[in-house]
Amino acid sequence: MKFTLNWLKDHLDTKASLDEISETLSRIGLEVEGIDNPGERLGAFTVARVIEAAPHPNADKLKVCKVETGRGVVQVVCGAPNARAGLIGVFASPGTYIPGSDFTLGTAKIRGVESFGMLCSERELQLSDEHAGIIELPESAGKRIGERFIDVMGLADPVIEIAITPNRPDCLGVRGIARDLAAAGLGKLKKEAPGYDGEGIFKSPIKIKLNVPDEAANACPIFAGRYIRGVRNGPSPAWMQQRLKAISLRPINALVDVTNYISYDRCRPLHVYDAAKLNGPIMARLGKAGESFLALDGKTYAVDETMCVIADANGVLGLGGVMGGEASGCTEATTDVFIESAYFDPVRTAMTGRKTGINSDARYRFERGIDPLSAEAGLALATRMILDICGGEPSKVEIAGKAPSGKTVIAFDPKRVEKLTGLKLKSAEILTPLKKLGFAIDGEGSKLSVTAPSWRPDIHGAADLVEEVIRLHGIDNVPPAPLAPVRPAERSQIAPSFARAARARRALASRGLIEAVTWSFIPRNHAQAFGGGRPELDLANPISREMSSMRPSLLPGLLAAAAANVNRGIGDVALFEVGQIFRDDSEQGQVQAAAGIRLGLARVQGMGRHWDGAARPADLYDAKADALSLLSALRFDPDKAKLTRDVPGWLHPGRSGALRLGPKTVLGHFGELHPALLDQFGLSGTVAVFEIFLNAMPEARRKSPAKPPLDLPDLQPVRRDFAFILSAGVEAAAVLNAARQADAALISHVGVFDVYEGASLGAGRKSLAIEVTLQPREKTLTDAEIEAVSHKIVASVHEATGAEIRS
Repeated sequence: MKFTLNWLKDHLDTKASLDEISETLSRIGLEVEGIDNPGERLGAFTVARVIEAAPHPNADKLKVCKVETGRGVVQVVCGAPNARAGLIGVFASPGTYIPGSDFTLGTAKIRGVESFGMLCSERELQLSDEHAGIIELPESAGKRIGERFIDVMGLADPVIEIAITPNRPDCLGVRGIARDLAAAGLGKLKKEAPGYDGEGIFKSPIKIKLNVPDEAANACPIFAGRYIRGVRNGPSPAWMQQRLKAISLRPINALVDVTNYISYDRCRPLHVYDAAKLNGPIMARLGKAGESFLALDGKTYAVDETMCVIADANGVLGLGGVMGGEASGCTEATTDVFIESAYFDPVRTAMTGRKTGINSDARYRFERGIDPLSAEAGLALATRMILDICGGEPSKVEIAGKAPSGKTVIAFDPKRVEKLTGLKLKSAEILTPLKKLGFAIDGEGSKLSVTAPSWRPDIHGAADLVEEVIRLHGIDNVPPAPLAPVRPAERSQIAPSFARAARARRALASRGLIEAVTWSFIPRNHAQAFGGGRPELDLANPISREMSSMRPSLLPGLLAAAAANVNRGIGDVALFEVGQIFRDDSEQGQVQAAAGIRLGLARVQGMGRHWDGAARPADLYDAKADALSLLSALRFDPDKAKLTRDVPGWLHPGRSGALRLGPKTVLGHFGELHPALLDQFGLSGTVAVFEIFLNAMPEARRKSPAKPPLDLPDLQPVRRDFAFILSAGVEAAAVLNAARQADAALISHVGVFDVYEGASLGAGRKSLAIEVTLQPREKTLTDAEIEAVSHKIVASVHEATGAEIRS
């Protein structure tokens, strides 16, 4: 945000110096990024008149000029084609630094003729890139020969540039900056310049309508306008042009310059239409597919159904809050105008700007949230300025809709200031700055009702009021205070969710996976592929189109990270992440999860190729091992998890599984990524993935701080092998569970070590071999006892699966 010192003083009555203003701005959060003081750079240049311009005796393109400087007549050799007798220009005496050429001027002899100074071009003074000739000043400047050029031309006004944080749109107008400085004690805020307060002479021939559906009513809640006939459009006044040029805006014509000036002066964007180019009433509505318009920047933009547009019977006139169209723009031939003053939804404005790529001053302000109550006041001010500069007759005001209140009422106790900041302030020191900022305060003592002004959309609660008080009082005035004494070490009170996340990270890192931290928002098509992408989980104001939806799973981010590694030649990737996923927009829909992926030769046994040729790509068994290992690290017995095949659609249907605790609780999924998704993420081959939902894990029993005694059986275990013939459709897990339940106290482990399918077994049959470990604790098992347990195992498996012992 740029403005000049004199512009600021139009709103602020202050005797503070430029340095004091700069220091105060930075202190109250409006950081000064730079100050351009022409008085320091151009103070040595003066107004001079060329009395005589004769040809140079030794050069055809040079002239020898006699120049009246106000301190006498000097001789200057000049090569400008417009150097002539009577010209009033800008003179630099010897010893003057020329900023545009970066040298200090001295006396010189040019082709044998001495020159005692220089007549300057605009480029040499860094006023513009113009250097075809020297500066020609108006004849009125001839009365001030010898005076400083910047004083004569009104260029001695320093330009201040400040950084505005996104939450302070009120300071995108000079008056808002002046208000902050007045509240900080650097002067008094002047009364606002009055706008046109008449009713108007005639009814406006152009009507206004709001034609937006109820669900999009916030697109343009209020649309106000006024018709002015008989205007004389031309250049704007010199003072206005100088201020616009100082802040890097190009003056166009009086009508357009007035709207640009008010946008910077009051943070109130406006637009003027050439009334003769409008057809019928103008309205705010949503765009239609296939519509387009030629904007003021000379480019044609397509319109869609999400954009708020201003239109007449001929079609789109402009994008609401972003940019107007060229077809209805004002020129010097314009005699009747229609002024638009509306309020547009910040979110919709930002989305429209991003889709079109338009970065205008209007968009910059509307998307941050201008004062919603300023439509009529801005229209009145624009009417007054246009009448004063261009003449004409105003109509009565046309208004459609109603402005949103834009005000927030907050219960406030002044003691909150000390509680939150440690700063002890008197009641007047707290309330006076707030009143100067425009806050309305009712009540007494500790029960105050504070109403935030409509131009402060960033104020929502009591803490925001405390921030305003401390910002204006000065953070550097907060007294230092020692930290509270360190208490004796207490037992850690880590929340269970944090403890689970920490254990999960340690367990997965120990298995050779590398932790990744990815964005919580992902492309919508990625979210849809993993069961998300619902409208309620779309961001209202996304950073980009590629980050528009909250993630329903950690896997899309990990897969995108893996693809980035593959594209850089790293084909063996093992990544994991622990973070939040979002199933819906409720509090319960936010779930903590841990997920991992392996691709290429990134297996837990080691990555890459090996000389013995035994390396194979990661597959579903690696994902299953990771998932079960994670359950174990979270103090959950993996044997209690039931394996099922009801997996989500993003997993390979024949090479995946789900882990359940009972019929309703899903602990997680594992397996190989569905081949249909590989192309979407730019991957190929087999990708092994798993995802465990930490919130679904049962709470582990709190352990005693004392470690239990080491329990090592002093008897040797007994291992027995069993080979069963059963239907090929029976899962191995069913056999293992049945064998384990035959004698839970004695059987310590059951595992598969061989699977065989062949013609000798018959169609649809297979042989499954398991190893059962018996761990006696009281006495060595006899052959009879071992044989009894074996019979129980065979019977249990047969009853559960129909399997027969293989002979």
